[in-house]
Amino acid sequence: MNKLLHVKAGKAVYEMIKDGNFHLNQITAYFGAAGGPRWLIASGFDRTLMMSGLLGRTKPLLLVGASSGALRFAAWLLPEAEESYHRLMEVYIAMPYTRTDTPRRVQDSLIEIINAYIEDDALPFAIAHPHYRLAIITARAKNLIAAEIKGIQWFGLALCFLGNLLDRNHLFSFLERVVFYTGVKPPLFTLKPDFQGQYVPLKEANFKHALLASAAIPLIVSGVRDIYGAPPGVYRDGGLIDYHISTRYAAGTDEVTLFFHHQERLIPGWLDRKLKRRLPPPEATENLLLVYPTEAFLDSLPGGKVPDRSDFITYSGDPETRKKRWWEAVKKAAPLGEEFLELFFSGKIREEIEPLS
Repeated sequence: MNKLLHVKAGKAVYEMIKDGNFHLNQITAYFGAAGGPRWLIASGFDRTLMMSGLLGRTKPLLLVGASSGALRFAAWLLPEAEESYHRLMEVYIAMPYTRTDTPRRVQDSLIEIINAYIEDDALPFAIAHPHYRLAIITARAKNLIAAEIKGIQWFGLALCFLGNLLDRNHLFSFLERVVFYTGVKPPLFTLKPDFQGQYVPLKEANFKHALLASAAIPLIVSGVRDIYGAPPGVYRDGGLIDYHISTRYAAGTDEVTLFFHHQERLIPGWLDRKLKRRLPPPEATENLLLVYPTEAFLDSLPGGKVPDRSDFITYSGDPETRKKRWWEAVKKAAPLGEEFLELFFSGKIREEIEPLS
């Protein structure tokens, strides 16, 4: 049987695992990357951990993510979590898309998705969940990036890219990180001196709007304006700032951030995708446990690739084939969580673990 997963860890976690001192209660944060349909291969991993109830038993688990990462984690907080997660997959995979769709039309599709798997009367339970805390990362657009006219927004993004090329800190001249959170207190990562942004409590009145904003991909999806309880403005995809990993989410020295990803490479922000040398800061990965599929697994997927947004265009004239391929990828991904737990409970993780390069 082909190995399905690679498991790598930052220095602190690697030593912990090698010494036999790692246990699941030390996972206090689980990060979900932005990345469109790529999240579908995380479904088996997510659902196994969700159904097992092994995380968040001694201390609430922080579920933190942007865009599709936030969409999938919101399901964890709902009263019928497994059914809600499956419903999210159903409506997400079924989402129509054509080359002529306007950003407003795509936003309407996302609104339909959110309403289909999150019922309004489930929100009080989600906000007060006893074991999980949610942190939704959004980006409040400034200046030209706040415009809905594509040419103006594109020009603003081009300026932002050039500024980011010089120094990642220039991002914050164009975007402001705004984190919407559940729980009595803001997540500890938002209280650190180097946190650049604001934090806003999630309420019934802003829960769905924050999710929608976090998934509002620039140029493709209309932004969300003036979210309740948050600074006024236009909110867009949180992946613009926090695409993969860019900060430390688990706070304590012996606490671990879990990250299931579709690849080994870690990219701090969406605009860093072409910048091969742009890496997350060392403190962001020191306590990171990274799990990602092997080449053998990826080769087994339809077309030998992870589902991504290009599939909407590739199969624009044949959406049924796209949907079939995406469901096949979900089916292939079903055992990934079980393999991870088997590595942990058998102790084989001590042999399989590799240091993050």
